[in-house]
Amino acid sequence: MIKPQYSRTTMLIGEQAFLRLKKSRVIVFGIGGVGGFVTEALARAGIGTLGIVDFDRVDITNLNRQIIALHSTVGRLKTEVMEERIAEIDPGIAVRAFPLRVTEDTIEDFCLADWDYVVDAIDDVAAKLMLIQKAKERGKPVISSMGTGNKLDPSKFQIADIEKTHTCPLARTMRREISKMGLKKVKVLFSPEQPTRADDKKTPTASISFVPASAGLLIASEVVKDILVNTHCLSF
Repeated sequence: MIKPQYSRTTMLIGEQAFLRLKKSRVIVFGIGGVGGFVTEALARAGIGTLGIVDFDRVDITNLNRQIIALHSTVGRLKTEVMEERIAEIDPGIAVRAFPLRVTEDTIEDFCLADWDYVVDAIDDVAAKLMLIQKAKERGKPVISSMGTGNKLDPSKFQIADIEKTHTCPLARTMRREISKMGLKKVKVLFSPEQPTRADDKKTPTASISFVPASAGLLIASEVVKDILVNTHCLSF
């Protein structure tokens, strides 16, 4: 039986497609400005099992853009806060929380083979590359978020193959390293908007509320569409 809270979703995509989402397992790496909104949207869309990965705690500077950041949550583990939030949305969603940093020592702890889709919303280049490579090795679809900092126009975000990206400094680095690794068909979210300021690595990256949020929602949309299209439940 489909819960009443999902009635509007079922009206839009149909019962078969919704039940497919309920059976799906998605793991999100990085529960920050982008990843928090990815997780929120996936939970509200009805994904049945969610993995959430983040070693960090909510900081006062997160309040300008992260959905889990409130004065009441400052200092708490991001995975802990997100897990509670998911339970408030739907206590029936199964959650696996990993308060870990992605490293060579921890990468196998996430059991990527158990997941239907992998979302990379972390900001460490080495960790991003490792995660993408491991997902590819296990034949799991993966989407990776490029830079959302120092940007003001959320309408510029788009989904593309990493080889088609341009302008974004992070995408430039990732494109070069992914090419060296011999990986193909890596799906990413990026923006061709010129950064409003250059990162000097000495000061924090600038950000605003609606940009990473828009990126996260767009990624969640792509995950849902891919799951439904690849299982022949829906066409877009």
